[in-house]
Parts: sequence; C-alpha cells; structure tokens
Amino acid sequence: MNATTAPTSATTAATKEEDSTTTSFSSLHPDIIEAHILPRLDGPTLAATSCSSTTLHQLSSQDHLWSKKCHSTWPSTRSPRVCHVISTYPGGGPRNFFAHAFPLLEEDHSSSKLSRSSPSAPPPSELISAVDIHYKDKLIFSKVQETETVTGWFRCSPFRIDLLEPKDVIPTPIELPDGDDTCTVIFNDMTLSWILIDPIGRLAVNLSSHKPVTVLRHWLTGEVQVCFASILAVARGHVQCEIVVTCGVSEEGEMMQMREISLAIEDMDGMHRNGKECLGILQRAMEGKKGKGRNRLEEGQRMYKEYLEMKKERRERKVRTERTLDILCVAFGVSCFVGFLCFIFFR
Repeated sequence: MNATTAPTSATTAATKEEDSTTTSFSSLHPDIIEAHILPRLDGPTLAATSCSSTTLHQLSSQDHLWSKKCHSTWPSTRSPRVCHVISTYPGGGPRNFFAHAFPLLEEDHSSSKLSRSSPSAPPPSELISAVDIHYKDKLIFSKVQETETVTGWFRCSPFRIDLLEPKDVIPTPIELPDGDDTCTVIFNDMTLSWILIDPIGRLAVNLSSHKPVTVLRHWLTGEVQVCFASILAVARGHVQCEIVVTCGVSEEGEMMQMREISLAIEDMDGMHRNGKECLGILQRAMEGKKGKGRNRLEEGQRMYKEYLEMKKERRERKVRTERTLDILCVAFGVSCFVGFLCFIFFR
C-alpha cells in the first residue's frame, strides 16, 4: 500500500513543481506582451494575433505599434509627408495603411465587372510614390516623390514616373561577379516596394511584385535591367505596371550602381497608356480588394506568368487574323483579275 502510494505522491509533487515554474501566455502581464513580444512579429502575424482574443486585439491595434511596423517594413514611410498622410487614414491610420500597402491585389480585382466600373471618387490631383529597395535585406535606396496629375502634359503624355535624373547614379553594395552570375545574384537577393498613395482619398496600393520577375543583361553594355511588375485588369484585358531598375558597372569596374528607377504602364500590345487612362486604372486598383499578404512571391510570379501566356495567345490570335485577312485580300485580288480577263476575252 505504502509502496504504491509513494511513486504517486512523488509524481504529483513533480507535476506541481513543473506547473509552478511554467508560465502560460495568458498569465503574462500586458506590458510584457506589448513591449517584448508584439514588436517582434511581422505585419501579417501581428494582424492574425489581434484576432486571438479581446486583450490581444486591444494591444495589437495600437497606432504606435503599427507605425513602427510601417517604418521598419518601408523606411520611406518615415518621410514627414507620408507620416502625415498615414495618420489621417480612417479606422486606425498605420494599421489601415499597412492593410492597403502590404498585400498584392486580389484576383477578384480582375473580374470584368470591376474592371469596367468607374472609380467611386474623383481622380486624385496628386500621387505620392514611396519606394524602397533592399539587397540581401539591407536598404540600398529609399525615396518619396510627389507627382501632380492635373496638367494637360501629364494626362496626354505616356504615363511614366522616374525617380532618378538622367545623370544620377546610386552606388550599391552589389559586387560584379567574375562570370555571368550577376542576374542570378540580383534575382535572388533584391526586393523592391513601390507604394502609390492617394493623399486625398487616403488610398494606397503596392505595385511591385516584391521580387524581380525578370533580370536581363545587355550583351554589349553590360547593363542589367531588373523588372518588377504587377498585373491590373482593364475593360479590354489586362495591363502591366512595370517597374524597371537599371544597374550599370561603376567607373572602378568592381561594383554595380543604379542608373534608372522608373514606373510605366503598358497594355498587352506593348503600347504605353497615357496619364489620364492610367490615373483611372490606378484609382480602381487602389479601391480594389486586397489579398491577405500570404505567398506574395509565388502569387506575383504566377500572375506574371499568366499575363505572359495571355500576351502570347493574343499575339498568336492577331497573327492568325492578319493571315486570314491576307488570304482573303489575295483571293479577292485574284478573283477581280480573273473577272477582268473574262470581261476582256468574252465581251
């Protein structure tokens, strides 16, 4: 009897001792959670945490926490102008801004109904670009640029935003490999974020695929063209928001330097849209439904590949149509010639 009870008592004592040294998450003081746990989470995880309980929702929804999260994710948001715009977002400024700027556009946005609908608000008189480029998780470029959209020059000219002047160069820590590995290195290690902000409508959208979709090296000059893209729906198909970063070799010949950072929009025929058309496209994109921010890299690559397939099918269909028209024209010409000969010889 006593021999049987002794091990049981020892086990109970050990269990009580273990419980006394183990602290559950719910027993942590809110200040500890707020100061030491929540700041370590990334944006999507922090958003998911806020849905766990009422206490965590209150702690995870504080503006200062999301403001730091925006600044760490996109250093360009530290700009006084961008900070002011973010603070005016309804429903918790920084958190709402993060929800707009972090995920890719959801595929529902490319539905025909949405793509043909008109924007619900007047077009913005100004667009703010907040751009950040990282290489191996280190910031190498950050800039905020304002673009007016009310002049006739903007509305009639092909839409394009350039962040660098023609003679500007930005040094980078990207070393020039001995072989032809430059494209592979940049493709694997460079990320870019281009957030387009409507300061009046308090809307934003990230037009980048986060990772490059293509990296091409010019065979003669050695310049490397890094392309990021997002695909948007329009009434007659899709358009591509193409972000191009051109890198060249420095004068010393050892490092790469950025010489061009630009944003343009082209349709499936390779034609650039003008500012007025692009303003409506971008406004619908900012008002469109956003995704949840999961698998951004895979989704961006998948959407770009599908866009290339659609372009290929469109091009092949166009070639078939032109070939059919050529055959009809030749047949019509031959029939006219035969008819003319018959008229000459049998009249």
